[in-house]
Amino acid sequence: MKAKKIIEGKRVLIVDDEQDVLDSLVELLSMCKIDTALSFEQAKELLEQNEYDIAVLDIMGVKGFDLLEIAKKRGIPALMLTAHGLSEENLKKSAEEGAAYYAPKDKMADIATFVADVLEAKEKQKNPWVRWFERLADFYDRKFTGTDWREKEKEFWNKRLKGMYWE
Repeated sequence: MKAKKIIEGKRVLIVDDEQDVLDSLVELLSMCKIDTALSFEQAKELLEQNEYDIAVLDIMGVKGFDLLEIAKKRGIPALMLTAHGLSEENLKKSAEEGAAYYAPKDKMADIATFVADVLEAKEKQKNPWVRWFERLADFYDRKFTGTDWREKEKEFWNKRLKGMYWE
């Protein structure tokens, strides 16, 4: 699988307040060098003291948006992974605040592919939201009951998909 080759040996921080989710993600990303955190405090310390290729951040329970801000300041791309926080508002907020990806826990089995999308986009200086849209827009259409989420924010998403991401 191409994704495994891209992410093999990469240093990843995974943050979630549910141990079973952490365990699953560690298994799914076993080809990576992984640190995990169950709380905001643990994650903040790890983010501030280590270099990571990517951070996988839960939104709820660990102050994911606060961690996103720290990761962004450190130049660490962040993939937001959520179940309870899955909403049109959080999707847009993630994009606005600098996340490189917004994935549902419903699709957690594909985490290696999502992480590879971000790392490949960074390496090639491409916008990771383009690949995100290709992979997950239909999922969000179903989850958010249609394409209204796109239409309501058409200008925002057009700009997000056409703009440069990496600074």
